Amino acid sequence: MAKVSMIQREAKRTKLAAKYAKKYAELKAIANDAKKSDEERYLARLELQKLPRNANPTRQRARCELTGRPRGTFRLFGLGRSKIRDLAFKGDIPGVIKASW
Repeated sequence: MAKVSMIQREAKRTKLAAKYAKKYAELKAIANDAKKSDEERYLARLELQKLPRNANPTRQRARCELTGRPRGTFRLFGLGRSKIRDLAFKGDIPGVIKASW
């Protein structure tokens, strides 16, 4: 089980990224647009730097929904590898079976 503070920090980052998503996308589009003047692109980059650091979506970490474990998380299920294994053996995940050959 991950520390509660780490899980809350991740939730805070997700909330902040959602809040600034529109502005971040607009500024990123201007900064990457080769048709814009160098001055406009430079100003867009400066505005991007003024946004809160945690507003950047790349700072988010995928965590297990049940335990909060940061590593070994499968995107398809949103669960850590150990919880997928436990739930698959119980038969709680539809379509997932134990391999045998």
